[in-house]
Amino acid sequence: MRRKEIQQLSTQLNVLLVDKMNSRVEGAYINQKKLQSHTRQLQYNAATMQRQTDDWLKLLDGFNTALKEVGDVVNWAKSLENEMTKISHTLAYAYKEEAESESALSGQ
Repeated sequence: MRRKEIQQLSTQLNVLLVDKMNSRVEGAYINQKKLQSHTRQLQYNAATMQRQTDDWLKLLDGFNTALKEVGDVVNWAKSLENEMTKISHTLAYAYKEEAESESALSGQ
């Protein structure tokens, strides 16, 4: 009888230990599944952020290109303005010289 009681107690102890171990394994499995889910979500978010960052960089590059083109147009306009000013001054000087030479000739 004593032997049967020891076997029953041993069996109960084994069942309790296995149940406890199973509950820990189950908890670890649930946590692993949660981690996998969070990892997939994080990877998706990172890929989305990468695409958005790439789009922003393309926009910024386009903006920089447009800004350079505007700068080129401004420089071209300033160069053209300087050339026109030089031509205007040269023509004014030539007209003044011509007027003075005509005046000198008519004064003789």
